[in-house]
Amino acid sequence: MSSLWTPSGEHFPKNEGNDAARPPFTPSGGTDVTGPSPNPSQAEAEAAVEAMRAQLASTPAEVVVANHCYGLFELAAIYLSQSPPMLFQARLAIDGLGALLDGLRGRLGEAEPALHDSLSQLRLAFVRLEGAERPDAATTGQA
Repeated sequence: MSSLWTPSGEHFPKNEGNDAARPPFTPSGGTDVTGPSPNPSQAEAEAAVEAMRAQLASTPAEVVVANHCYGLFELAAIYLSQSPPMLFQARLAIDGLGALLDGLRGRLGEAEPALHDSLSQLRLAFVRLEGAERPDAATTGQA
């Protein structure tokens, strides 16, 4: 089973059954870490897809959904880190993450507290960057 990256570090979900003894999945079926061949045959590609589907099916949904939430976190962070920040794009990713977390409250397992902290950090960064882009009303003479 794969790990789950979080802002507080990498987490390894608890294994059920004997998955702990299984080496990480490689598309070639072996333990070679060089990666898949650049041009796999149709049968190899289908076998790799089937193996990935089996691995995904053996992973708890809370881990998979939490991992997607971290993807939204990363997406928002990328948009916020641009110069100038891409606020409209970041807002969509942040709002999407917020909607998922609000809708799934209490169902995302051990990753949930870190996800809520991450969302708070994104929202704070967004507000700071948005404020930095707006001219200050006091300096422009407007009340």
